[in-house]
Amino acid sequence: MKQRAIGGQTVSAIGLGGMPMSIEGRPDTRRSIATIHAALDAGVTLIDTADAYHRDAGEVGHNEELIARALQEYGQGADGVLVATKGGHLRPGDGSWTVNGSPAHLKQAAKESAKRLGVEAIGLYQFHRPDPRVPYADSVGAIRDLLDEGVIVMAGISNASVDQIDEANEILGGRLASVQNQFSPRFRSSLPELERCDELGIAFLPWSPLGGIANAPELSAQAVFQEVADEVGVSVYRVTLAWELALAPVVVPIPGASRPESIRDSATATDVELTAEQISRLSAA
Repeated sequence: MKQRAIGGQTVSAIGLGGMPMSIEGRPDTRRSIATIHAALDAGVTLIDTADAYHRDAGEVGHNEELIARALQEYGQGADGVLVATKGGHLRPGDGSWTVNGSPAHLKQAAKESAKRLGVEAIGLYQFHRPDPRVPYADSVGAIRDLLDEGVIVMAGISNASVDQIDEANEILGGRLASVQNQFSPRFRSSLPELERCDELGIAFLPWSPLGGIANAPELSAQAVFQEVADEVGVSVYRVTLAWELALAPVVVPIPGASRPESIRDSATATDVELTAEQISRLSAA
């Protein structure tokens, strides 16, 4: 597994997104743990989660607890894994998503996440989504305080604009480690944010890099991506991740998975060598 950097830590170039294992349509616990273990076996050392990755009311942190259990059962081989979690998004339990970016909520949420993960300090904590009712500077200021207090080791933001990246990095004193935005062949509006992260040397973590749970199967319908996949002789999913990796050295895709075979395929994307001509075709598609 090829490596990339988030802040001062080296991680696998492909991470694992934990959300599909905890929301609607989730698998049973045994298959979820098998999926996480398959990721670790494949060399994945970055797992992304959030306290809001759950389905029902009363199970906040379901995915965090699942990941903590899987890592504990895996043993010493999981010691170097960076678990990145997020706060500021909420699921009331009725299928909806809400936000709370108040400093008090973020600080309490981070401490509760640390307990669920079984760590003294969270490796990477990310502000999940801006709250229009709370000044962005106040929310990021809470993340800065968590960083200064040692509750978290690295700080990130998610669903951010270029201006918010710059503002957050300034508030954090140049310590912004990551930006997690949606990015895939069918959703490229975060390309300016990716490019800004590349300029600043900040890790860019595309979420739903294959198009999301419902749309990933449509990748094969995108002619150019399927054509290149056929040329290389691998799945269209591997080609998609390889293309994203080729866009900038700061890109670390975090494809979600709920089956061992899915993350095994995604993890091998780092072995796919695309030509400059193929990358150009994919980018122009």
